[in-house]
Amino acid sequence: MKLLFKQRFFSWFDSYDIYDESGETVFTVRGELSWGHLLRIYDRYGNEVGCVKERVLTWLPKFEMYSKNEYLGCIKKEFTFFIPKFTIDFNGWQVDGDLMEWDYDIRNACGIGIASVSKQLFNWTDTYVIDVPDPDNALYALMLVLAIDAEKCSRRD
Repeated sequence: MKLLFKQRFFSWFDSYDIYDESGETVFTVRGELSWGHLLRIYDRYGNEVGCVKERVLTWLPKFEMYSKNEYLGCIKKEFTFFIPKFTIDFNGWQVDGDLMEWDYDIRNACGIGIASVSKQLFNWTDTYVIDVPDPDNALYALMLVLAIDAEKCSRRD
């Protein structure tokens, strides 16, 4: 399953539409006014299915993942000099990025690929392609991409 993650052009808060390969909206993400990033994820029918919330006042960026108000785990940026790396205390997943911070691989504890993320260049807004072989992992992979994008956005501010 491929998802196209596209930031909305005019929005006061983080706001994204996530499409499948046929152009149908799969998820909608709406940012809310909060101390730190707070991103709510809705399915195509408008039901809230997840949330990514930034923990504030931490040494390195951390984001909590929730599905239907149930805590799933925390995404933490690791201290590295050049290539970004994130760990997740959810299913033993790990995220490695490239030097330009455009492409990421999400792997499980055994090193098996869960998803790959690549940034599309030459778009008006941030646009990523999330390739997730197992559709059951799509929401969780999206949460990771949201946290990575929010962390990059905070660094630019």
